Amino acid sequence: MRPISRALPVALCSLLLAACAAAAVERDHDIVPADYFDLASVTALAVSPDGRFAAYVESRWGEAKEGRRNDLWVVDLASREPLRLTFDGFGAADLHWDHAARWIYFTGRQERAGEESPPYDGQRQVWRVPPTGGEPFPVTRAAKGVGRCDLAGDGRTLYYTTGEKIYAEAWKDLHEEYKDLEYGHGVSELDALHRLDLVSWRDEEVLPAERVIHAMALAPDGRRLALICTDDRELIFKEGWSRLEVVELSSREVTPVTSQAWRQDQPSPFGWLAELAWSHDGNALAFAIDFDGYPSQVHVAEWGGGRPQLRRLDLPGLVSFDGGLQWRGKEHTLCFRGERFACVRIYATEDVRGGRQGSTHVLTPGDPVVEDFDFAADGDRLVALLGTTTDMADLYLVDGKGRRTRVTDLNPQVASWRLPQIQQVGWVGAEGDSVHGILELPPAYRPGDGPLPAVLELHGGPTSSTKYRLRLWIYGRALLPARGYAVLSPNYRGSTGYGDAFLSELIGRENDIEVRDILAGLDWLEGQGIADPARVGVMGWSNGGYLTNCLITAAPERFKAASSGAGVLDMALQWATEDTPGHVINYMQGLPWENLEAYVKASPLYSLDRMRTPTLIHVGGADPRVPPAHSRALFRALYHYLGIPVELVVYPGEPHSLSTHEHRLAKMKWDLAWFDKYLLDNDGQNTD
Repeated sequence: MRPISRALPVALCSLLLAACAAAAVERDHDIVPADYFDLASVTALAVSPDGRFAAYVESRWGEAKEGRRNDLWVVDLASREPLRLTFDGFGAADLHWDHAARWIYFTGRQERAGEESPPYDGQRQVWRVPPTGGEPFPVTRAAKGVGRCDLAGDGRTLYYTTGEKIYAEAWKDLHEEYKDLEYGHGVSELDALHRLDLVSWRDEEVLPAERVIHAMALAPDGRRLALICTDDRELIFKEGWSRLEVVELSSREVTPVTSQAWRQDQPSPFGWLAELAWSHDGNALAFAIDFDGYPSQVHVAEWGGGRPQLRRLDLPGLVSFDGGLQWRGKEHTLCFRGERFACVRIYATEDVRGGRQGSTHVLTPGDPVVEDFDFAADGDRLVALLGTTTDMADLYLVDGKGRRTRVTDLNPQVASWRLPQIQQVGWVGAEGDSVHGILELPPAYRPGDGPLPAVLELHGGPTSSTKYRLRLWIYGRALLPARGYAVLSPNYRGSTGYGDAFLSELIGRENDIEVRDILAGLDWLEGQGIADPARVGVMGWSNGGYLTNCLITAAPERFKAASSGAGVLDMALQWATEDTPGHVINYMQGLPWENLEAYVKASPLYSLDRMRTPTLIHVGGADPRVPPAHSRALFRALYHYLGIPVELVVYPGEPHSLSTHEHRLAKMKWDLAWFDKYLLDNDGQNTD
């Protein structure tokens, strides 16, 4: 036996020192609103083909009226040393490595004072930079910028799209004469597809501007390019009329893979095509279709001579597809993120070919919430972006046995935070079955401490869920427990991760079964002695705002305060004005004139006379998803006609999700002040 050396390797010493330092950090910081804006997150991930590096986009908040600023980073997976590659909010996205790992290609914007022509005029272009750092090089110089891009497997060819305004022949003269007016149809920006030779720098148009290209993926062998397309850029076309096309690049022949007839065989015709992933040999293409109210599906198109053959992938029981389609190396193993009981893991389905599939197993065991992942070219090295109940999301190396090694520390400040106690809980739901949720308690809370002021925090969607992880955000999680509240986030009927039946049972039953699920959760919380029945509030955004409106009309005596964010009040108005009306059609099981009774029953508007709860209302002034008319109508009813304490906060110019530092901070402070006033009986002024 060799003697043990007295001198530990330098790398091991460094790791031990880092571990000791981390262990020595005292958790003495109480979470406050400002902490939210210090958090970094990752919005894109790409592992180099040789497995040496992981490129990622780090997103951080700007100040005041600024939004998030995205820049490109790379981390050496052996040394775990990160290197920043872009600065000043370059807006990096759409990452691609060349085959030799010499370059990272990405889209981004750069603006220089006095520059009025591309590439430094602020228009989005394709850039490249080596993983060792340096000045990003502009690969494209499109006059109006680029949209999507993809890189050939040999690194010699780049495909990208550009937009062009197109006028329909009908009424074309008037459309062109009055260009500044808004039209319902007849004017659209369509996409042309270009091919750039990265050796000769010759640029040519492959397809003219005859379609909108929402996503594209180039087969590894460069023979085929898959496109998710629509005929118009208006979002309604994507949810009900998107299609999958494949371009044979040698002939430029376009083959439709899906059709409207294919859509009619789906649970609903109003599904969103998403996710494109080619197998290593270019003969199989995986894609997904997402629905409001029905389970997402994964399909595989296979070429074996003639037209491609389609089949649906069978998912494991109780697992909801969460995205991330990717074939592993040169195997016929299809990987994806799957959600089960509020955790998101990476699943791998083997031998997906010839119209069959093999077994499915988990690559990331335990209870993580995986946000993204990528493999090296050979499929052996796996990097996952994941979070837990004690750590914000970071990059981890995952070995063949599922063991994780952390390679980034994006938010070291979290080590000093006093964290909420997070646990999965369950109760008997509306129909005698099990309903689950996430419970957060104050850091120092112990059983027997007595009931707490409590807030029900309701997720949006509803085809979504609250995940089992540490999360500080603007809808109450982590922040409210730091101020002494218990927070229960029910994954009510219609949530993902609890099986297909649980998800689709909400169809035709909104403002009914899920409301009873949530109220049963409140019964449980009070029965456990955790929530003080005299100090209960409710809050949510989007579908969570809608459910807030439902709850304070269904059981007004249960809630002493409410925060309704971007919530639907009337389903007919929602169908008429939102940008994705298929959502309403699915849940109401028809159009307003086909099923009026369902629309009325699902609408809180017609029960507002029951309301008693002081209500804070938030909405973006330019929200296309839940237009401000709902929030303004709710305010009018409460303030002018019912005399209930109410405040309406409209965020000028904001879409469905608040986009600036200033507005998100205002939202958090208003919520804290409102709940403190009505649940803690203080003046609601200490919101920092």
